[in-house]
Amino acid sequence: MRIDKFLAVVNIVKRRAIAQDMVKEGVVYLNGVKAKGSKTVKVGDRITIKYLKGERNYQVLQIPTTKSIPKAERDRYVKEL
Repeated sequence: MRIDKFLAVVNIVKRRAIAQDMVKEGVVYLNGVKAKGSKTVKVGDRITIKYLKGERNYQVLQIPTTKSIPKAERDRYVKEL
């Protein structure tokens, strides 16, 4: 799954358009490397998002197979480090 789509599906960001803008601006890193929108996310990958007031780190636990997941199930797919 593409990184911008993954961020939106697992409810890290509200909309895919926001995720695409974040990737385009270079604030999203995948395994320590600045991510491009077409980069594929795999189980075990680490995603870092650098905000103005700090950064958030996530580890991919599972790849969703549906278009969206309930917010309550977010912990099954991603773990905040």
